[in-house]
Amino acid sequence: MYNNQRVWITGASSGIGQALAIQFAEQGAHVILSARRLPQLEQVRQSLKHPERHHCVAMDITDEKQVAQIVAQVFTTIGTIDVLINNAGLSQRALITDTTMATERKIMEVDYFAQVHLTKQILPYLVQQKSAQIVFISSVAGLLGTQYRASYSAAKAAIHMWANSCRAEYADQGISVSVIFPGFVQTNVSFNALNGKGEAQQHQDEAIAQGLAANDFARQAVKALAVKKEYIVIGGHKEKLGVAVSRLSPQFLYKMIRKAKVK
Repeated sequence: MYNNQRVWITGASSGIGQALAIQFAEQGAHVILSARRLPQLEQVRQSLKHPERHHCVAMDITDEKQVAQIVAQVFTTIGTIDVLINNAGLSQRALITDTTMATERKIMEVDYFAQVHLTKQILPYLVQQKSAQIVFISSVAGLLGTQYRASYSAAKAAIHMWANSCRAEYADQGISVSVIFPGFVQTNVSFNALNGKGEAQQHQDEAIAQGLAANDFARQAVKALAVKKEYIVIGGHKEKLGVAVSRLSPQFLYKMIRKAKVK
């Protein structure tokens, strides 16, 4: 499916982004890896099948001027992008009352505005191609909303709704849009999750440590994307049950959430 296609992945230096890069490379894709830190990206590139086929593009996704320049450079040097994976993100572990407005804005900037800006910069090129796949990594938290993740849940829900509108507006121009909702996946996301003051909590969550292996997540994600699924929930039984209950009985779901230990 993805043989010789060009797949651009943001947040590719670790975690879900790295796992997706490995899977796409196994499928024969040419992967463009993006994150802020070039040395980490180079390590990922060297770990991929046929590393010489892949590219590292370091950028700060929240720097709009830099992103615009990088997008122009990528399409000039590489030519086309068949798949864009909006994966870069920032999580949260703080109660609403403890979360400063600066932290609220920082999470929204990374998880929503930066994704929207990058996609809007790339869309004109994809329209010219008349064929492309755009993917957003949301979260089960963006479907449910839980304690300690109010800002994160809001941002992930927002990008889901934006993606829905994008799908509707560009469906007749050869552009498909998919949203993936990961549950608990074994990555370093907990270490980097922000507390109320906007500082990384620097420790692993039990739920993340016991979550789905990142490579298992990536295999399921790429399989679903290959058949152009638009709404993709990937996680354990509890997360999938929560999503199902949210559709059938939101009131019952939130009774469950109030009693749950989710931090």
